Amino acid sequence: SEDVLNGAIVVDGDKLVLSYMRDVKSVLVIHDLKTGKLIHQIKTPVGTTTDIRGRREDKEFFFFFVSFLTPGTIYRYNFEIEDEEERLTVFREAEIKNFDNTKFETKQVFYESKDGTNIPMFITHKKGLVLDGNNPTYLYGYGGFNISLQPAYSPSFIVFIQHLGGVVAEANLRGGGEYGEEWHQAGTVHNKQNVFDDFQYAAKYLIKENYTKASRLAIHGGSNGGLLVAACVNQAPELFGAAIADVGVLDMLRFHKFTIGHAWQSDYGFPDDKAEDFNTLLKYSPLHNVRKGKPYPALTLFTSDHDDR
Repeated sequence: SEDVLNGAIVVDGDKLVLSYMRDVKSVLVIHDLKTGKLIHQIKTPVGTTTDIRGRREDKEFFFFFVSFLTPGTIYRYNFEIEDEEERLTVFREAEIKNFDNTKFETKQVFYESKDGTNIPMFITHKKGLVLDGNNPTYLYGYGGFNISLQPAYSPSFIVFIQHLGGVVAEANLRGGGEYGEEWHQAGTVHNKQNVFDDFQYAAKYLIKENYTKASRLAIHGGSNGGLLVAACVNQAPELFGAAIADVGVLDMLRFHKFTIGHAWQSDYGFPDDKAEDFNTLLKYSPLHNVRKGKPYPALTLFTSDHDDR
């Protein structure tokens, strides 16, 4: 199994509650603590479960849930209720004025990257969206340091899809932690180009499936994601209409010389110590691969005071 274990608690004496990430979505299961036998999988909506709370002597536990369309719900699971299907109830729920999330939808798709690897991507938009290739679309990615991009609520995403008719796509690129350490390693050092390919093929999928066209597609990422955006703009400027790179790591030959940069060599490589790492980094380093002769999309590079990057 490629499920990633995120948390575990023991409640109701001998019930082991485990939280997994399965295809980037949270799954909650209950096992018998003594035998390990699966008792029940809790039916939760598609999204991210965090902060599972309960004590061994309790007959109940609580957890927090968030999704692209839900800012936060606390659920209660009560073992004292006989019917398993009725044990899960909403305890507290954040409400947003003037936003009816039933008018919107999130779906998960899997698209093929350059080398045939299946990459998951979440797409959120208004229900009944017309796939005419003309929707303004925002594509976000990170792809590094074993960090998983699970569903999360963003007010700016909601403004974009509710008031501007936009499509928000979040691609789960290699280099992240979505499928464990193997997935992470598949996007590091000499495999880093996989991450850029995954992002470019996400853009190609959105265009091919008529969500949008290149001139209506914006990409965004920060830090390692800023590197992602800048590298992809160098490699395939024709795929994007606009690009925003926040606090990107843009000089891949000198990133390790400043502040905390030396700690990033685990993902990027050792340009001063290993010739093969230097050569790999030089091939994609955004600063060293600015291209003449091909028009770039509209591009904004942001930095910040006290920026490590």
